[in-house]
Amino acid sequence: MKRLLCITSSMNTGGAETFLMKIYRQLDKTKFQMDFCVNVSENFYAEEIKKLGGKIFVVPCKSEGLIKSFGAVRKVVRDNHYEIVMRVNEHSLSVIDLIAAKMGGAKKLIMRSSNASSGSKKRIILHKLFQFLPIMVPNVKIAPSNLAAEYTFGKYAVRNNEVIKLHNGLDIDKFTFNPNVREQYRRELGVENKLVIGHVGRFNEQKNHDFLIDVFQCFHEDHPESILLLVGEGGLLEKIKGKVEKLGLSNFVQFLGVRNDIPQLLFAMDAFVFPSFYEGMPNTVIEAQTTGLPCLISDTISKESNVTGLVEFDSLKKSPKGWADDLFNLINAHFELRENAILYMVKSGYDIAQCAQLFKEIIYEVKI
Repeated sequence: MKRLLCITSSMNTGGAETFLMKIYRQLDKTKFQMDFCVNVSENFYAEEIKKLGGKIFVVPCKSEGLIKSFGAVRKVVRDNHYEIVMRVNEHSLSVIDLIAAKMGGAKKLIMRSSNASSGSKKRIILHKLFQFLPIMVPNVKIAPSNLAAEYTFGKYAVRNNEVIKLHNGLDIDKFTFNPNVREQYRRELGVENKLVIGHVGRFNEQKNHDFLIDVFQCFHEDHPESILLLVGEGGLLEKIKGKVEKLGLSNFVQFLGVRNDIPQLLFAMDAFVFPSFYEGMPNTVIEAQTTGLPCLISDTISKESNVTGLVEFDSLKKSPKGWADDLFNLINAHFELRENAILYMVKSGYDIAQCAQLFKEIIYEVKI
C-alpha cells in the first residue's frame, strides 16, 4: 500500500480540506491511503478519516516555536517512513514543513497551492520575500487555477509548465439539480415563494461577509420577498449576526452553521453571491454552478471559476447597490434548465472521479 502524508493546518470544512476529502473518498483504500498532519486536536473530518483507515497526527504550529514544529513534522515522517508528503497552503513559509519532511526521509515533496493571496499585507510581504522556497523545494507543484499557481510558484513556473493543474472536482451525481429536493428544502426552511440568495463560506475577513450583508440589504429593499441563507461558521460569525440585527434583517437572514447537506441547500437557492477578497479556486462557486445556480462573485477571483457561463464578476469597488442590481439582472438572465449545468462540468474535467485518477497519477505514480 502506498501512503501519502498531507500536511495542513486542520481538517475542518475549509475548501482545501474538503477537496482532500473528496479525493480521499475516491481512492481504493487497499492500494492507497492518505494520512494527515495538522495543528489542532479538533477536526471536523477526523472520525471519517479514521473510518477510512487514515491516521491523524497533531503537531505544534509554527507560532508555538519554529524548531519545535519543525522537529515534530520531521519525527512524524521519519517514524512512519513516509516517502510521499504534500503540503497544502498558499504561503511560501509553509514549505518549511516540506524541508522537515525531507530531513525525515521523504523523497517526493509536493506542494499544492490553495489560494491566490495570504491575507494581510504583512503576510503577503513575507510570502514574497520567501517565494524562492516553493519554487526550489517541492519536486511536484500543484494548483487549482493559474491565479493560485502564479501566486505561490511565480509566473515563470506557470509559463514553463512546471505546475500541474488539478481541478477542485466534485461528485457530479450529488450536485445534479433535483427539483423535488428543492421544493422539500424550501418548505423545511420556510422559504417557499421567496427569492433565495445564498452564500457558503467560513466567517472570516477573506470571505467579506460585511459587504455581502450590505449587498443583501440593498437587494432586500427592492425585493422584500428575498431571503439570505448563510452556511458556515467562523470567528466573525457573531459580528455579522450583530450587523444583521442592527439593520433589521434578522427575519430575512438565516444562519445555518456547518452543514453536510450543501447540495440540497444549493438546490433551494435562486442565486449565489461570493464577494471574497481573494480565492485560489473556490469549491463553493464550482459546486453552486454545478447545481445550475447563477453566481455573482468578485473580480478578484480567477476567471477560470466560470466553467458553465453562469458566473458573472463584479468589482469590490462597486457599491452594494450596484451589486444588488447586477444580482437581480443575473437572476433574470438565466432561464436554462438547471439540470444542464452538469454537462459543462463533466466536459471541463470537474468530475471527482476524473480528478482522482489524475491525483493518483501525480501523487502515487499510477498511470491512467
